[in-house]
Amino acid sequence: MQSKQPLLNINNLNVYYGGIHALRDVCLRVNEGEIVSVIGANGAGKSTLLKTINSVKSFQSGEILFRGEALPKQSYQVVKSGVTLVPEGRRIFGPLSVHENLMLGAYPRSDKNEIEESMERCFELFPILKERIEQVAGTLSGGEQQMLAISRALMSSPQMLLLDEPSLGLAPMVIDTVFDAVVHLNQENNITILLVEQNAAVALEISDRAYVLETGEIKLEGEGLALLDDPRIQESYLGVSTQAVE
Repeated sequence: MQSKQPLLNINNLNVYYGGIHALRDVCLRVNEGEIVSVIGANGAGKSTLLKTINSVKSFQSGEILFRGEALPKQSYQVVKSGVTLVPEGRRIFGPLSVHENLMLGAYPRSDKNEIEESMERCFELFPILKERIEQVAGTLSGGEQQMLAISRALMSSPQMLLLDEPSLGLAPMVIDTVFDAVVHLNQENNITILLVEQNAAVALEISDRAYVLETGEIKLEGEGLALLDDPRIQESYLGVSTQAVE
């Protein structure tokens, strides 16, 4: 098998919120073409990690390299570099239509034909959005809003997608739809994925590799399916969800 090339490298990353040391010497890599997940309990620092990569949160020491170069300090420039965040809680623009939300996601691009092609790919991925194209986004169901949030991110034509808790608050059937889409984007659209997810069973099942974050520190790393079978992970993070994986 041909070795994959590093796309994102994080080395000795330290992040503080006032006097709280939120991320401690975090080292992480995502190779091109991979799905990599970060699992952990609430407050472990998972969302902080993605916000720092996306330059929503500043870091005090360490480095974040994308294709060997430091990512910009402004979020919109990070998007232009090819890294786009789908934030926790979806954060769609509720008063705007589905179409307007998608067009806002395309702001780094100028070619109208390419923008239209991207929108059609979003509709192929989530056909319900095409039916809701003129609907006010705030009136969509939770699952439809998550589909819109992912699609809005895809409109920037990212090389890497950062997904922050995409299953949060969704029904099991919708979770399956969302994660099927994540796998499709990775395998068919060649988009590299860094996934932060509290639903460890689902995340590990689709991931090439994964990291376990506890109180701001990486405690374990390995292949997704290997960690899924690790008794430490089963005891700490899977609980009753383990039965669904077997």
